[in-house]
Amino acid sequence: MLKGILTVGGWTMGSRILGFIRDMLMAALIGAGPLGDAFVVANRLPNMFRSLFGEGAFNSAFVPEFSALLGKSGPEAARRFAEQVFGVMTFWLLGLTFLAELGMPAIVAVLQIGSLDAPEHRALVVELARITFPYMPLICLTALLSGVLNGLDRFAAAAAAPIIYNLTSMAFMIGLIGLVPTRAHAMAWGVSASGVFQLALVGWATWRAGMALHLVRPRMSPEVKTLLRRMAPGVLAAGVTQINLSIDVIIASFLPTGTQSALYYASRLNQLPLGIIGVAIGTAMLPGLSRQVVAGQLEQSRTTLNRALEYAMVLTLPATLALATVPLPMMMVLFERGAFDHHAAIVSAQTLRAYAVGLPAWVLVKVLTPALFARGDTRTPMRIGLFSVGLNIVLNLLFMQPLQNMGPALAGSLAAWFNVVALLVVLSRRGFFVADAPLRRHVPRMAMASIAMVAALLALQPVVFDGAVGIWRYAGLGALVCGGALIYGVVGEAIGAFHLRDLARSLRRRPRTA
Repeated sequence: MLKGILTVGGWTMGSRILGFIRDMLMAALIGAGPLGDAFVVANRLPNMFRSLFGEGAFNSAFVPEFSALLGKSGPEAARRFAEQVFGVMTFWLLGLTFLAELGMPAIVAVLQIGSLDAPEHRALVVELARITFPYMPLICLTALLSGVLNGLDRFAAAAAAPIIYNLTSMAFMIGLIGLVPTRAHAMAWGVSASGVFQLALVGWATWRAGMALHLVRPRMSPEVKTLLRRMAPGVLAAGVTQINLSIDVIIASFLPTGTQSALYYASRLNQLPLGIIGVAIGTAMLPGLSRQVVAGQLEQSRTTLNRALEYAMVLTLPATLALATVPLPMMMVLFERGAFDHHAAIVSAQTLRAYAVGLPAWVLVKVLTPALFARGDTRTPMRIGLFSVGLNIVLNLLFMQPLQNMGPALAGSLAAWFNVVALLVVLSRRGFFVADAPLRRHVPRMAMASIAMVAALLALQPVVFDGAVGIWRYAGLGALVCGGALIYGVVGEAIGAFHLRDLARSLRRRPRTA
């Protein structure tokens, strides 16, 4: 499992680094004003549907079914099932895209209800959203083929696909200037074009894996009906984070101009560890855990979940405290240039600190929900997710005036913690999770090492960053990152929070293949 985690996490790290370069370019050229807000909202739409109907709900329902069928009936039966799903999803996604394009003004009116007195802004959002929305069916079909590859324990191509998104976005942002009205329009066209390239990449990878899919006539076979029944509650269960982020977009429409952009840039930094750790572990864990459940290996499945939680916390705890301790240096170095001024950096840093409160919870949700998905239970996470969404709405309404830009971020963080606690209670009561001795021993020590790291960051910041200008800011942030990581690693190894030799030994083990 650890090799799968590092494969997904490594490619995700590369994608996130390119994503930061793209966001730095976007911040410099577009900034955190009305144009930036309009693109953020337009880009949120296809990505919300992607998370609801593609990566989240689809993978949670498809990968366990595909993995189980692959193990019991062989590759040909698994291929037929995947092709049936491919035909149904293609038909359904194209229909949804057509309806969304027609109804885009109404959709945007809901997301931007707080800007009813700004018709020009809403018209721009509608125009950009119509350009970006074709990305949704393309990336959902990419998620389907990625699910096939994950079921085969092949993670690299699917994890690498987002790199194409970042490269294409940057190329279009620079290359289309003069051909489209604004840089926001250029980025919007880049979003949709990247969907074509990502689908082509994973399609080639499935062909190389001997599992190429053909487009067949849509047919609601019993297997597809079962998948859709399981997928329906998973739409909410696996997409709770995206639903909460979309609620943030609605609430932010009532707040000052630039709030949407502040939420976007802060969430981008917050999603770095979420993507590298949470998504990587959940993706790598699900196929193996599904096989253990089918084989009736309860004790092994508990061990798998314990190790996944341990792998998650070893990086999430220090990442959380680092984001909460030095958010302003990160924002200043990454984004403060061109149209993105110091005030925007301060506002985004405040928002990032509020997001960091919930980072461990968002990661843990990605790790805990597969333990139920692997057992075919998508309804329980759905119910918990619905309560989480309701709590997020209530907290947003309570926080948006006194906390302004920090309100939506803090509300989402607290709602995520509710989600985690509820999932842990359910898994524990059903006997699917029992914290073993290594987990109970290591996590508190990880917390102690993280606190030592925070002390080091607080001591280092006035020396290496405060007052620095130009290239010395980059050097100062580098010193903070390296110094904090060094302290965490040394203290963690010394007090037994983790042992690097054990991790290296795990990496040398050959992964189990289907």
